[in-house]
Amino acid sequence: MGKKGKNEKKVKGAEKTAAKMEKKVSKRSKREEDDLEALIAEFQSLDAKKTQVVETTCPNPSPRLNASFSAHPEKDELILFGGEFFNGKKTYLYNDLFFYNIKKNSWVKSEIPNPPPPRCSHQAVVVPQGGGQLWVFGGEFASPNGEQFYHYKDLWVLHLATHTWENIKAPGGPSGRSGHRMVLSKRQLLVFGGFHESTRDFIYYSDVYCFSLDTFSWSRLAPSGSAPSPRSACQMTSMPDGSGVIIYGGYSKVRVKKDVEKGTIHSDMFLLKRDGKDGQEKWSWSRVSPSGSKPPPRSGFSLAVGPAGRAVLFGGVCDEEEEETLEGDFYNDLYLYDTVKNRWFPGQLRGNKTEKKKRRRGKKGEAEAEGAEKEEGEEAPQGPTEVIKEIITEDGTVMTIKEVIPGAQEEEEEEEEEEDEDGSASAPLVEPCSRSSAMATVRQGKLFLYGGMFEVGNRQFTLNDFYCLDLHKMDQWEVLVEMDPKTQEWLEESESEDEDEDEEEAEAKGAEGEEDVEESEEESEDEEDEDEHPAVQEGETVTDYQARTEQYWIGLARTNMGPDVKDKKVAKVALTMAKVFYEDQ
Repeated sequence: MGKKGKNEKKVKGAEKTAAKMEKKVSKRSKREEDDLEALIAEFQSLDAKKTQVVETTCPNPSPRLNASFSAHPEKDELILFGGEFFNGKKTYLYNDLFFYNIKKNSWVKSEIPNPPPPRCSHQAVVVPQGGGQLWVFGGEFASPNGEQFYHYKDLWVLHLATHTWENIKAPGGPSGRSGHRMVLSKRQLLVFGGFHESTRDFIYYSDVYCFSLDTFSWSRLAPSGSAPSPRSACQMTSMPDGSGVIIYGGYSKVRVKKDVEKGTIHSDMFLLKRDGKDGQEKWSWSRVSPSGSKPPPRSGFSLAVGPAGRAVLFGGVCDEEEEETLEGDFYNDLYLYDTVKNRWFPGQLRGNKTEKKKRRRGKKGEAEAEGAEKEEGEEAPQGPTEVIKEIITEDGTVMTIKEVIPGAQEEEEEEEEEEDEDGSASAPLVEPCSRSSAMATVRQGKLFLYGGMFEVGNRQFTLNDFYCLDLHKMDQWEVLVEMDPKTQEWLEESESEDEDEDEEEAEAKGAEGEEDVEESEEESEDEEDEDEHPAVQEGETVTDYQARTEQYWIGLARTNMGPDVKDKKVAKVALTMAKVFYEDQ
């Protein structure tokens, strides 16, 4: 009893501390939220002028992240709502609504009167009742300069049958927040966690709220047991039998000193279990220890629910903080969690079976192809291969991007390419590039992935490419919309100044104002060609080439980066430049 009493005191103490912090954050953020409310009211007054539903066939939605992406409960359609985009100078928040027709592979923009105001990092859940409904809760709005935030605590429902938005005003709901998670469990919407941030303060939540779809009322749950620590952006998955929900991972940060914050990437797992009859439920938290291959720690992963209630996790980023730099390892791998067996396993692609059969038939008839296969087999690993790509920005910042490619498939693709193109350079399986904060959903056993972002130094690339993967076959990704990230607009002042300098040194064409990333990269490539880098000798490995030409590349890196950059960083950039040149040859 004594130990239990101490634990209860600790829990109550933590709740009091959290309540005090929430009050403090609320006071400090009220002034800036009042300022943003005026801006939000402007958007709403413009939307209020629309009196009719207007549907327009359109290209795929613009680049964005932290939108909601949901599968229609009755039709072969996907629903994309909201999101954000940052171009280096200005933050854009959206409240546009798109429907994607899976069979026709076409997008429709639907302008419906009186929608929720613009937001990102909200949550949306579809339910089949009433011809289909899309429930939206919370999220955030940011000032154009990205320095002030407004956190919503409103609840909306989109009636899919009539194409009308309705603002549900029910008291007793969660406080304003974003980065929370919301799922449907039986006839209830369950909301967990999230965060609230102002200019000077922030708070993360671990509370649980329940919204009844029968009574349209909120209630705060008080589960027994040890709850997860406060966090946002976790994975929240309903158990197929409605017995509860699984919470995995997430992100939070704490203030270590006055101006020093420390982030934590969580990788623990919890079960929020429901016991008792409907209307008389008792809830309890318990720690879960899954078996299998757990995903490496990361934040910003995309999540969806696949066949048989399996949780699907894609991509994300793991930030590594050093004294002067922040380097992020972005991922494009896939993991699945079986809620029934309590087991993680990596989602490895099997490749196209038809191509495999062709390749095997080719091997029987051609001894040369057989020999080439042996050479490939000696060099290629048998299991999944982790490919590390390094991208260098103009200021010398190195961004590492990790991709996991199943080794056997990559080998087969390379062999197939060699047979078809007489030994020409091979290409890996087509797949989404590494990214975080992408939108994902599942319909009819297929995983759909849209947009997201990755970073190179201080530059952010926001995407609007679109992919599909059959989770039953697990053969290969299908590209629905391609995007070249180099075409991404970036207007940060320092970047613009760098680009202007590049234009003066190179044979610039049309030097007007701010140039885009693609132009500056093309000009850099032209300069490299003119410099005539040391040629790669026949049979030379990349390591040999780097060793032989080390001083040349160090000199070039030093010239580009300036005299003040540390030797260690210059050497690292030089090695990467040599490797990139070697691979291009």
